[in-house]
Formats: sequence, C-alpha cells, structure tokens
Amino acid sequence: MSMQDQPIKEHFELPESEVTPSPEEASATQQPVPAPVNRLWWMVRSVSQPLLFFAAGSALLVMLGVAQKSGWISAGGSGHGPATAAAAADVDYICPMMCTPPQKEPGRCPVCAMELVPASTGGGGDERSVVVDPASRRVANIQTVSVRSIPMMRTIKAIGELQYDEGTLKTISAYSDGRFDQLYVDFTGAEVKEGEKLASFYSPELYSAQVEYLQAGKSLRIQSVKSLASVAKANQRLLVNSRQRLIELGMSESQIAKIDRTQVAQSRMDIIAPMSGTVIEKKVVEGEYVKEGQPVFRLADLTKVWLVLELFPEDLSCVCCGQEVEATIKSHPGRTFTGHIAFIDPDVDSKSRTVGVRVVIDNPDGMLRIGDYAKALITVPMGGADGPGSRNFIAEGAHAADSQLFPGLLPPAEIPLVTVIPRNAVLMAANHSVVYVETEPGRFEIRRIETGAVSGDQIVVVKGLSEGEVVATGGNFLLDSQMQLAGNPSLIDPTRATAPMKMILGFDAEMIAAIHQLPADIQTVALEQVICPVTDAKLGSMGVPIKVMIHGKPIFMCCEGCRESLLEDPETNIQKIRDYQENGESTNADESDIPLPPIGKIESSFPRIGEMRSLTPEILELDATPTKSAESESESGRIQR
Repeated sequence: MSMQDQPIKEHFELPESEVTPSPEEASATQQPVPAPVNRLWWMVRSVSQPLLFFAAGSALLVMLGVAQKSGWISAGGSGHGPATAAAAADVDYICPMMCTPPQKEPGRCPVCAMELVPASTGGGGDERSVVVDPASRRVANIQTVSVRSIPMMRTIKAIGELQYDEGTLKTISAYSDGRFDQLYVDFTGAEVKEGEKLASFYSPELYSAQVEYLQAGKSLRIQSVKSLASVAKANQRLLVNSRQRLIELGMSESQIAKIDRTQVAQSRMDIIAPMSGTVIEKKVVEGEYVKEGQPVFRLADLTKVWLVLELFPEDLSCVCCGQEVEATIKSHPGRTFTGHIAFIDPDVDSKSRTVGVRVVIDNPDGMLRIGDYAKALITVPMGGADGPGSRNFIAEGAHAADSQLFPGLLPPAEIPLVTVIPRNAVLMAANHSVVYVETEPGRFEIRRIETGAVSGDQIVVVKGLSEGEVVATGGNFLLDSQMQLAGNPSLIDPTRATAPMKMILGFDAEMIAAIHQLPADIQTVALEQVICPVTDAKLGSMGVPIKVMIHGKPIFMCCEGCRESLLEDPETNIQKIRDYQENGESTNADESDIPLPPIGKIESSFPRIGEMRSLTPEILELDATPTKSAESESESGRIQR
C-alpha cells in the first residue's frame, strides 16, 4: 500500500501518552447502560416535585379562605377581629339593580344573578336621608332652590274647526204646494239682506186664500146698519181668520197690506229673506214643483262663527265659560283671532276621548271660512279642580250658551298662589314622584310628592312640599343612587317613603306625619291648635300628640310629660291656645318664664382611666355619698370619673 492509499486520519494521530485513558475513565466507560425501568423512575421523580409544590400552595390558599370566611382572621389585618366580625354581621347585602330586598348573607341575586354588594352606610344619614359633606357636595355639583308660592298661568293647546253659528241658521220652506216660477237668488253663497226677494212662487192654495180674504173684507164693508149684530160679528171673525191664514201661508205684513191697498189677489208671491246673511244651501231650480214643508233655502249669519275645539278631560278642570281664547287660522298665518268660550259639551266622545268646547269668534269682514282648521291657545291659572283653575275663576252665570254674551262680559277673578319648583328637581318613576329636601345643611331627605300641571321649566306641587323648603335640583340622581346603595327608599322603590301629604305652613313633614297618625276626625283639631300649651312646642315635633279632654273639648300635648302641668291650670293653658290662634304667637314672651324642674348634681364614683383595671365589681358600685372633691368638681360643671 502506498502513502496515498493510507487513511488521512493517520496524519493526525496523537502520541500514545495523550490518548491513553486514565483508569477511572476506563472503568466508567466500561459501566453498563441504565435499564428502561431506571429511566422511567427518574422521569417520575423529576415531574412529581413541581406537582407537590403546586398542591401545597393551593391547599394553603384554601385554608386561608376558609379561615377568613369563618372569622378566624380579618382581611384588613387591623387587629380588630371580633369587632370586625360583629360589624360584618350587621351589613346588608343588596343587588346593584335592586331586584330583591337586602339580604344578610353574600351571594348572587336570585333574579338577575348579579353579585350582591355590601350596602353603604349612607354617609351618616338615616333610613330616609343621606348626609353629604361640603367637599363631596362641590364634586357632585349638588344645587338647591327654595320652594315658592307664586301666581302662575299655563297654556292649553288645542286644535279645532270653524263651524256655523247654529243660533243664526234659518231655513226657508214651502208653506204650501206650488211652483217656483223665478229665482232671484240662483246660487249658493250669495249675500242677501233682510227683506230682499229670493224667488217668485205660484200656489193655487195661496191665491184662493187671498180671494177669500178680499171677499171677507168686502162683506164687512157693505153690511148695513140694520144688519143683525150676530151677522156683523161673524163677518168680522171671517176677516180675521182669513188674514191669519195668509200669514200661515207665508205672506208678510207688507204683502198683506199691499192686497188691502190694491184689492187685487196676487197669483204669484215673492219669497222674502227673513234675515241678512249668506245663502248656504239652495235646494230648488226655476220651474220646480215643491210640496208643502219642503226646504227651499238655508241662510246663515257669518258675522260670528264657532270654533269647536277638542280638549282632553284633564284640561277641563282649568277651563270654563267666558275665558278668552286666541286662535290662529290655517288660511291666515301670522294673524291671531280672539274669541270667548260659550259652551262646554257635557259628555266625552267615546271614540276620541275628548270633550268639545265651543268658542265664539267675531267675523265682521268675512275672512273666516267655515271648515277651516285652527290652533287655539287657552291661558289658564295653574292648579287642580279645587284650585285656581276651577270654575269659580269666572263669575256665576258664565254657563249661558248665548253667543251674544261674549266677548268681555265676565271679568276674571284674582289668580291664587300655587306651590312650584323647577322641573329638574323632581325624579319620576311611573306614578311616583320624589324630591330630596335639604332639612339641615348637608342632610337631604327623600320626600314623596304629588305633582300637578307643568308650565315651562316649572311644575306645580299639590302635596308634599311647603313654601320656603329647600330641594335639590342638581346632583339629585347621585343622592338617589346613594340611597339605593344604602338599601333605603329611593326612586326605584319610593313606596317605602312617607306618602305625599298636604303641607301646612308652620309644620314640617315629620310633624304632619305624626299628626296624621291620630284618628281622622281629630287631626283637624290638632292642626288648628298648632302648639302644646305647656312647652309652646309644635304638635308632632316630639311624636304623636297626646289628647286630653278638658271640659269636653280635646286638648293636645306634645308629650306625656306635659299632662300634670296641663291639668294643674287648664284655663290658663286653654287661653294660651286661643291667644296663639288669634295673634299667631304664644303668650310666653320669654322662654325663661317657663318653669322647669331643677337639675340635680351629677354624681359618680367611677375611677380614673388608669385605675380601671385594678377594680373589682364591688368597687364599681355607685357611692351614694359623694366626696368633697367630687362636689367641688360637680359645681364647676365637670364629671368625676
């Protein structure tokens, strides 16, 4: 073998001393390869260690959760474990959507499945109010206004249609059978004057009646002096009856006078217009035969027209006859016509559920056309059926339907005052309305009210508020949400709040609520008495007033503690009530004149705070004989501890 045929690796072989393995390496290389069982055990051991660590951590977390839920440890770590557990027991859990009443245990709402949250304490308020500090008030932009009593008017909008004045319509009918030979007014809409000729009418019956009348007159004139009185009287009666028959057949006095003057019967009679007006219907043509009683012409006086409006029944309590109405006609945009209400329908239309109101409008120029539509505005005082919008707002006698009474017959009376607040102060849900009244600085109390009519941005309050009270207008939704979180009455469930009451000057809502717990037949007596004759406190300010019968008359006290003083001198106390009702103030000019029981010394033998631990239950008993030092400190207004 040549050098070229030798393997290339022979040129790179190291010396024998460098490649000879050591005895340890030789023995290691000679060890056998691990069996498959040993390899599997190695893999299990390497995976089980992380799993055991993860299981231990999970078990620790579970144990911590169980201990915290059981109350063994607290979440805050403040060191008040028992106190925190007791406070947590008093916390109510509510649904954020207020689906269910507050619950004592956490969990999920059974209605909406939302997680129950702890109810807030309401920021220091009670079950009917929420207290807001000045900083939070500025952040929430809570604004307030005072309740006012002012005269206010509101505008009722209505639509209607122009119609004929039914009191001026006239129908001309045929008084007998005959034929119309000629029509002087031969089109509808013609203007006619009273006494103007309308048509020429031929009637054989009318001609015969004229001949009979002339013959009766002739017989009466040619009778001699020697004629019997009975014959003369019969001729006289015949003449009168013949004349009356001509009148019944439609002849006027002037036409009969013409026959007397000419002594000639007319075969044709002119039909005369009985009034000035417009021909609104023409039912015959020339040469047409008609029967007795058949309508021929229909006239209407358009100097006055009716505007028939459709009003909803709830608006009728503020509307009455004689009130002024402003109307704009569709065919005359920009021009306002004034009229007065002449009649209100006594029933409600079963289909439209509206009531017809008739307004009389002058139309001297004939600009108003029958059938045209109009929009009307009726300005009425704000109030209910017993308030400023009642029918007493207009003087008696306003219900006459005669259109000649208007306009301007009945002067309006003085507009009474109504209680109003801004519209944005009221929170409404279905048939309930609530406001938040600031009874004290920063304390907002929920109040149910009964509202009336709305005018612009003002709304009438019928019950629930009195003049001078302060209500929230801005931020009231935030106040309501705080009440919801506290589980208190709110807009979602306002029925839990006190029902709206008629507020009375001098009484707040709590006083009136207390008085309303009395029997209904004596509530008025308590409201008229106003004060307790012993303490001069307002009745209801200390709870439900106490009734005492004196000389058969009920007298109310603010509390049971006033009974003895009231019965000692009943006459003086009754006179005090009379003076207050007459003068509006109590006879006690100075509260210092009211006899009050003396305040005894405040005595106590409680030890100082540092000595409390060393005392036994026997030492904690009060000592009936105070020490000298205790007496001196009691006189200086301090309490010995």
